[in-house]
Amino acid sequence: MKLNKTAVIAVIAVAGAAAYLGWTVNQSATYLVQGEVEATRIDLSAMISARISEVYVGVGDRVAAGDVVIQMESAILDAQLVAAQAALEVARANRDLTYSTRPETIAAAQAQLESARSNVTLAQSSFERFEQLRSDSVVSQASHDQAANSLTAAIQAQAAAQASLDQARNGTSPEQKAVSDAQVKQAEATVAQTTASVDEMTVTSPIDGEVTARTAELGKLFSAGAPLISIVDVDHAWFTFNLREDLLEGLEIGQPLKARIPALGDEADLIDATITAINVQGSYANWRATKATGDFDLRTFSVRADPVETVTGLRPGMSVLVDWPAAARADR
Repeated sequence: MKLNKTAVIAVIAVAGAAAYLGWTVNQSATYLVQGEVEATRIDLSAMISARISEVYVGVGDRVAAGDVVIQMESAILDAQLVAAQAALEVARANRDLTYSTRPETIAAAQAQLESARSNVTLAQSSFERFEQLRSDSVVSQASHDQAANSLTAAIQAQAAAQASLDQARNGTSPEQKAVSDAQVKQAEATVAQTTASVDEMTVTSPIDGEVTARTAELGKLFSAGAPLISIVDVDHAWFTFNLREDLLEGLEIGQPLKARIPALGDEADLIDATITAINVQGSYANWRATKATGDFDLRTFSVRADPVETVTGLRPGMSVLVDWPAAARADR
């Protein structure tokens, strides 16, 4: 009787183990995938060499877009701007001189033209008188020809006086004016370029964020392009996971997932996120297969997921954990 009870228990145990094994086989396997929190980071620098004169923020300070974070100074740039502005004034004065003529010069040319007109009137009258006398055979042909030449000379002198007046009124030649205009534009460009360099000495934040690093110290000289301060947009962080391509089955843009941030505590709620990018990594990130097994290399993909809502306390560098299905995802 005791033997029969033992056999029954053994049969029940075997049946239970078989049932559990069958249930386990039918369940989709999951992997615990670890990712990382990332955020936009901007390293601010200037395009000129200058010395730090003011530092308005420190590590950990919050800044808004447009806030002045660092002020630099350069006596050389200030002097260059003054010289460029003076050169612009000279170029403009030369252009004005090219386009204009002194009133006295115009008045003299006007008087010369009036005198030439009077000479033409006189020569015309004399010629008409000689013309009448020649028809009556009172004057010789030579006197008539001399009167005609005097009239022609008077007309030519009037034309020359008119040209002198036009030149006085119009100023210099079009070619000289074009040169003056070009010199003004060149001087304006120099002022604009120097002003841009001076503006570079005022460093502002392009985004809302938090200062995470600062190398700028009062009185320190920095060369062009040297990092001065780092700002991170901590309010718009995202999650990044690196996955083998055999784990991408059923994955698509816009798909939701739930993530856990250990740094926020074990009691923290799961964070809703949405997949926004799936990009292949370089060949350096491939999973190399053992050729003897007949397997093949696997590419690595970077998957980005953005939190649906802002998560308080989320910081770049924190670990992100997700239970990743090994088979096709059911929530496609």
